[in-house]
Amino acid sequence: MAEMTDEQRSELIRLLEQGEEISPEWARILFPPEKREYELVYHGKEREEDIIADTLAVPLQPVRAFGKNGDDWHNMLIFGDNLQVMKSLLDLKKAGKLCNADGTSGVRLVYIDPPFATKQDFRGSQDQKAYQDKIAGSQFIEFVRKRLILLRELLANDGTIYVHLDWRKCHYLKAILDEIFGEAMFQNEVIWQRLSARSDSKTYNHIHDVSYFYSKTNTFNFSTQYSEYSEDYITKFYRYKNEDGRLFSLGDLTARGLRNGESGKPWRGIDPAKLGNHWKVKIQTLDELDNKELIYWPPKGKVPRLKQYLDEKPGRHLQSIWQDISPVQFASSENVNYPTQKPELLLMRTISSSSKPGDIVLDAFAGSGTTCTVAEKLGRRWIGIDCGKLAIYTIQKRMLNLRKEIGNKGTVLQPKPFTLYNAGLYDFSKLRELSWSSWRFFALQLFQCRDEPHTIGGVSLDGYLKGASVLVFNHQKRPGVRIDEETIRSLHEALGSKIGSRLFIIAPALTFDFQQDYIDIGGVRYYALRIPYSIINELHKREFTALKQPSDEMAVNDTVEAVGFDFIRRPDIEYEVGYKKRKGELLNEAFLRIKTFKSEAMVREPFRKKGNRETLSMVMLDFNFDTASDIFNLSAIFYAGDIEKADWEVRFPIESLGDNVMAVFVDIYGNEARELIPADRFRSANKNAGANEMTRSRKKGIKNRS
Repeated sequence: MAEMTDEQRSELIRLLEQGEEISPEWARILFPPEKREYELVYHGKEREEDIIADTLAVPLQPVRAFGKNGDDWHNMLIFGDNLQVMKSLLDLKKAGKLCNADGTSGVRLVYIDPPFATKQDFRGSQDQKAYQDKIAGSQFIEFVRKRLILLRELLANDGTIYVHLDWRKCHYLKAILDEIFGEAMFQNEVIWQRLSARSDSKTYNHIHDVSYFYSKTNTFNFSTQYSEYSEDYITKFYRYKNEDGRLFSLGDLTARGLRNGESGKPWRGIDPAKLGNHWKVKIQTLDELDNKELIYWPPKGKVPRLKQYLDEKPGRHLQSIWQDISPVQFASSENVNYPTQKPELLLMRTISSSSKPGDIVLDAFAGSGTTCTVAEKLGRRWIGIDCGKLAIYTIQKRMLNLRKEIGNKGTVLQPKPFTLYNAGLYDFSKLRELSWSSWRFFALQLFQCRDEPHTIGGVSLDGYLKGASVLVFNHQKRPGVRIDEETIRSLHEALGSKIGSRLFIIAPALTFDFQQDYIDIGGVRYYALRIPYSIINELHKREFTALKQPSDEMAVNDTVEAVGFDFIRRPDIEYEVGYKKRKGELLNEAFLRIKTFKSEAMVREPFRKKGNRETLSMVMLDFNFDTASDIFNLSAIFYAGDIEKADWEVRFPIESLGDNVMAVFVDIYGNEARELIPADRFRSANKNAGANEMTRSRKKGIKNRS
């Protein structure tokens, strides 16, 4: 339906209430011809234009680079809400900084495997419940739709997208994909038969997923892929064997119909015309084939046939049903114990089909990192986005422990350089170390300001926000100087009415000497945009919400939307370590008991969890942390729900420990507390302090300071 004026809306209501006939003129208003002939309608569906305009782009803050990055491109692993990240990537595309190796702008291939909104339990690692989606129905559809709209904008003109789904919501999202990309751009539905059989359903058992393959335009890349022949196929069609053992099948050298030319003539005593046929190739070509021993001569009088050797065939042309790829097995060399992990072979086919070396491959729900891993092995550029800390650490470990062959086999593969970024949750201590030009750029990006220096009343200003001027306060040039009401009055004297009705001032939070969000002077409102601090809510249509980290394995792939940004606040943590036997067991186990865990996240929310340990999401451990490289290599993950059931303890084999253990305590907002624990503390604790005494460590939360 088109946007109606208030008068049109009132008139339509009147006609309906009075039961009057609606004239044909209303058809153009209700069903404008420029709209699609059909669309999926549901509660909460937003206009595409509003989604693109209202999505907040958040700056990408580099956290750590792995390897030395080149000047033109480096691969990207991004922690944050994918919608906001994609808006930032779209800005990079517009600036010409999101390019494939051939220089074309935009992402060549998108593969996404969004949570399926099942409200059902799947089985994940070690036969445990993997996840349970919390957004269902129209909310889930709109959640994915918004991201598909941004992904379409990110694609190169010859780009393609694959959307991996299960049977529960695929039909709804097929309609959405038709709306966004156009039904004519639908190229394939690919069926992946995950399992050969199961018997846990009251109806037909579900053993497959689907991938919808769309292109952005009619021009797109596609390379034919092949699958291996099955033993049954080989037995049925390759029934002949040479003296050297090579298997071959027989193909026709003739085709139906008579010909007057060369192809209708006899060859070596064989006249195809007697059978109403003609040769498929020229007589000269038949001689060449025979000289190469590629012709099979049957008993006298029979028509010769073409030998087709099995070892010269690339395989069967890949069809739209894939039955030869198994899910990741527990003992598989590629298994990283991440719920819903997809096999590398599945992504190898997708990436090989629809991209070339040097092309950018994007996965906005990166999860275990299979897309990034396979893109790396196939020489593609890659971008992986995920809102879960577990996913980020899993991918980091996986990228640093690659092997060349699909399935993570073969020789070690050194990955090309990649950088880990924060998007929406920032380390303020690192921001303070930026040069003034970098700080100014980040500040303008953070508050969505247009970078456009200008001068009013002799005052140098930095840009615009919602049509009003912006001043980025140079706290580095004037250390110790405060912004108080007198400062605002001095600004007003210089700017006066020339500034309009608003001025935004961006500065570190503790630079401001007043608490209110703004000060009104002479008809001008002077806003204080504090860093670190959540943006003033009245500037945006949505309240700020935070990324939430899971407290149990069921919630690992929850669909969570974050709006806005916040700053890292290290949680307060007190814990004990030691070793002891479980009741009835003979061997000692190392343990870590959490005594206190308190988050001080700054996110504005209607409800904030309070009290001890309630904000804990998970504990991740690296049993043999390398202090020289300072790279966290995930060994084990413990969710808060399970830790609470175990009386706030995590246990693990003491013999698995190296020299040092790194423990990463994560709160539900994604903040971390890292603790380096010498392994000897586990082994010596009981000896030094008796059976009931454990070593203690307390780290106070580090407050952000301007």
